[in-house]
Formats: sequence, structure tokens, C-alpha cells
Amino acid sequence: MQLKRFHHVAIICSDYPKSKAFYTGILGLRIIAETYREGRQSYKLDLALPDGSQIELFSFPGAPPRPSRPEALGLRHLAFEVDDVPATATQLQAKGIPVEPLRIDPLTGRQFTFFADPDGLPLELYEAAKP
Repeated sequence: MQLKRFHHVAIICSDYPKSKAFYTGILGLRIIAETYREGRQSYKLDLALPDGSQIELFSFPGAPPRPSRPEALGLRHLAFEVDDVPATATQLQAKGIPVEPLRIDPLTGRQFTFFADPDGLPLELYEAAKP
């Protein structure tokens, strides 16, 4: 077996319009498809990152909140690779998104920081490897 890469990550949100605006308007992800599933009373929004990986954004009614941040069992956070962590953090702050102070990964020496989506899901900016 040889796993190649992540195809997609699925996220359930509490406020679909707000989360759609965040992931498309703030983070700049491209919409691949948007589907309303009448039987589930749920939207499914397929979003693309430049490398082809995807986020599926769902709006299930009555979904329970995340138990705690960030140490709940299960998915801890999503990390987005960027060329310039400080510049990207500044761009997010200019759009009203709080960003934690920059840190250095003691194992790799790369910069990183955290911010959150509208439901408090921890998101990370992580510095790309230098060629």
C-alpha cells in the first residue's frame, strides 16, 4: 500500500454562510462545487487549495460542538503550508482574524502560528521548506 497524499478533509460547520465566507473570502479557497442535499437539510461545499487538495464543508443541522480546543480526541488541527508565515498572519489580521504569536518549531526550525475558523476549529500556518 502506498498512500500518496490527502485528497480532502471534511469539516462540519454551525453557520454555513459564515463559514463559506471565511474559507472562500478570507482564506481564498476556490469553490469546486456547492450542493444542497434536501434529504439531509445540509450543504456540501467542495473547496480546492492550489495543490489540488480539498476541503469539504458540511452544514449538518444540530451537530454537537467540538469538546475542547485543541486537545480533544480526534483531529487536532489543520495545517496550511505557506511561504511566508509572518506575511500571511498579517494578511489574516488585516481581515479581522486573530492570530496567535509566531513560534519556531524546535524540530524543524520553521515558523508557525495558529488561528481559528468561525467555529473555533484550530488552523495552522506552517512555513514551507526552503529549496
